[in-house]
Amino acid sequence: MNNWFKKGLAVTAISLSCSTMADTQIGITMTSFDNPFLTILLNGMKSKAAQLPDIDLQIEDANLDIGRQLNQVQSFIASGVDVIIVNAVDGDSTSAITNMAAESNVPLIYINHPPADLNSLPDGMTFVGSNELDSGTMQTEEVCRLLNGKGQAVVIMGPLSNHAAHTRTEDIMQVLQRPECNGITITEKQVANWSRTDAHDLMTNWLTAGIEFDAVISNNDEMAIGAIQALKASGRDMDDIVIAGIDATPDGLAAMKAGDLDITVFQNATRQGEVAIEKAVNLAASEPVEKQIWIPFELVVPSNLTNYQP
Repeated sequence: MNNWFKKGLAVTAISLSCSTMADTQIGITMTSFDNPFLTILLNGMKSKAAQLPDIDLQIEDANLDIGRQLNQVQSFIASGVDVIIVNAVDGDSTSAITNMAAESNVPLIYINHPPADLNSLPDGMTFVGSNELDSGTMQTEEVCRLLNGKGQAVVIMGPLSNHAAHTRTEDIMQVLQRPECNGITITEKQVANWSRTDAHDLMTNWLTAGIEFDAVISNNDEMAIGAIQALKASGRDMDDIVIAGIDATPDGLAAMKAGDLDITVFQNATRQGEVAIEKAVNLAASEPVEKQIWIPFELVVPSNLTNYQP
């Protein structure tokens, strides 16, 4: 083998090594792959990563399991990723995640579900999401307007351990305490775990029990759709009931176009995902980022529906 060829191989090896080292390795753990809104969120991250050079995503499904998510974070750290993005299963578990990342000096981004230690995140960590104080407030203000401040409503909630579900429900109750809305009473309020199927079963049970209501206020579109399906199966006239969801998912927008869903609130999951990847690149380069990055919610009703349809 001549010296020129040897030198050529050496240069090639160095080039390959540099190329590999140039890749930004990002570990992502999602609450669940089986959730339409989180699918949009994840796709936002994927699409932004595809637009940027040398980004490698390692994506894991926690499948609603706190212990599994903690193990995934540990595996990311052990594998030497540059940044970890966490869509937290549960807020109470986030302190352990924060501590693991801090002890290992691995930058960390929480997305969509804020951590319990949101206001005290160490340097090299941030949160990207939307302020849930706005979501349930916008939703319930519109319910109040459509009911002229009077009537009966049922509330379908996400898991009580989930920050978004807890805050959205608190928003509902606070709006209904206002003088212009306190003529609306809550007749039932139960959990349906963000699930269309669970909400369908819950609504069926309420209808069978003879529960009366003029509005359904749901913590997300999926549960609102489940309630709509149960109401339609029972022969109820959808024009007589106000149905409200949150997230403006494609299925939610389709339900509004069909005349079944009256209210939703757009949470820009795609933009949350894009910003998370942008900030991951900054953190991997040891650049400072804001500790909290908020993507605004937007009210969606039939009159502005076309602004949100693909």
